[in-house]
Amino acid sequence: MKTSFIKKKKNEVEFKLEFTAEEFDKAIDEVYRATKGRYAVDGFRKGKAPRKLIESKYGEDVFYEDAIEKLFREAYPKAIEELKLEPVDSPTVKLEDIKAGKDLEMGIKVTVMPEFDVKDYKGVKVPKVEVNITDEDVQKDLEALQKRNSRMVVVDRPAKEGDTILLDYAGFIGDEQFEGGTAERQPLTLGSNTFIPGFEEQLIGVKAGEEKDVKVTFPEDYHAEDLAGKEAVFKCKVHEVKETELPELDDEFAKDGSEFDTLEELKKSTREKLEKNAKDRSEYETKNTILEKVYEANDIDIPNVMVESQIDEMLYELDQTLSQQGIDLQMYLEYIQKDFKDFREEMREDAYKKVKTKLLVEAVAKKENITASEEEIENEIKAMAEMYKLETEKLKEMMGEQGMAYLTQDIVNRRAINFMFENAVFE
Repeated sequence: MKTSFIKKKKNEVEFKLEFTAEEFDKAIDEVYRATKGRYAVDGFRKGKAPRKLIESKYGEDVFYEDAIEKLFREAYPKAIEELKLEPVDSPTVKLEDIKAGKDLEMGIKVTVMPEFDVKDYKGVKVPKVEVNITDEDVQKDLEALQKRNSRMVVVDRPAKEGDTILLDYAGFIGDEQFEGGTAERQPLTLGSNTFIPGFEEQLIGVKAGEEKDVKVTFPEDYHAEDLAGKEAVFKCKVHEVKETELPELDDEFAKDGSEFDTLEELKKSTREKLEKNAKDRSEYETKNTILEKVYEANDIDIPNVMVESQIDEMLYELDQTLSQQGIDLQMYLEYIQKDFKDFREEMREDAYKKVKTKLLVEAVAKKENITASEEEIENEIKAMAEMYKLETEKLKEMMGEQGMAYLTQDIVNRRAINFMFENAVFE
C-alpha cells in the first residue's frame, strides 16, 4: 500500500491510497474464504464452492465491496498517522476502474482539525479583584445559620408580618362560593406574597380563634379566567399564630449548630469560608475574562462539521436533563413553541464559541507542553470513584479507553487555563 498526499485546501485534505493488483487480489481471496458460506452453488455444499464458480454465478465483482472495505479499514488509520492528520469527520472515498488483476486506487477527501498558531495568551491584562470580607458579611452568614436553626412557636397575640398563621378560608363571589377557593388549616406566612394581592395584609392583627372577611379583587391577568378582575370575599378563621424563634448567637449556639466550641471560633471559620468562596469566585470570573480576551485575539477557520457535532452534543445533554424531569426534547419544544430546526440554529453561536474556546485551550496546552501526570489522573479517578461509590478499577473499566482519554484531556485543559491565569497581568 502506498499513500500519496494530493493537496490541502483550508481544512480539507485530499490524498490517495494505492494498492497493487496482488494486494487487491489477496484481499478478495481473504474475503472469499471468510464469506463463501453465504453462497449456494449447484453441486457444492455451502462453503465448499471454489471462488471462480461463485464469481461466475454471482458476478466477478461479488467480493469487491468487502475486499475494498477491508483494505480501507486497514490502510486508512496508517495513512492518517503517516500524513500526521487529525480528521474531524468521516472521509469520503472515490473509486475508479475497479477490476481484479489491476491496481486499486482510492481517492480520499477528509476534513481535518484547523491549523493555527495561538497568540496573546500570556500576559493578558485583567482587573485585579480584592477579596474583602467585612464583619457585616460574617454577621449575615451567621444570621442565615441562625434562621436555619430556628423553630416555630405558638404565640398568644395578634398576628404581625413575618408570622405564620394556620387558617381556614372559603371564597365567595357575591353569594356563591367558587371552586378552588377553599382550604382548611392552611399555613400562610404573612408578607410572603403567596396569596393574591391584598389578602395577607388584611389578616395582620387577627388573633387565634378570630374570624375575618377578607375582601380582594383578582388581578386582570389571573390564570383562572372566570375569576380574573372580579371582587371576592374570603371568609377566614385563624386557628393559631406562630412566630419564628431564633436561637441566641452565643457559645451554646456554636456548640449546637456547628463543630466549634465557641462563637469566636465559629466566626473565624465563617470568615475563612467566605474569603475562600470569594477568592474562588473571583478566580473563576477572572479565568473567564482571560478566555474571552484570548478568544477575541485569535481567528480560527473552524470546519462547520465541528460546530454541527457540538450542537448535537448540546442537544443530547439537554435531552438527558429534560428526561430527568420526565419530559423529552419534543415536549419541551412544544412547550416553548419552537421548531426543532430553528431551535437548533439558535444554538449555533454558542456551539461555535465552545468549539473555538476548546481549540484555543488545547493549542495553549500543546504549545506549552502541558500534560497530565499519572498521579493527577489517578487522583481524579479516585475522586470520581468515591462520588459514584465504585472501585477505581471498575470505574476505569466502565470509562474505557475513550473515557480515560477525555478525562486526561480535561485535566490538561484545566492546567492550560491555570497557566494563562498564572501568567496574566493584574491591573
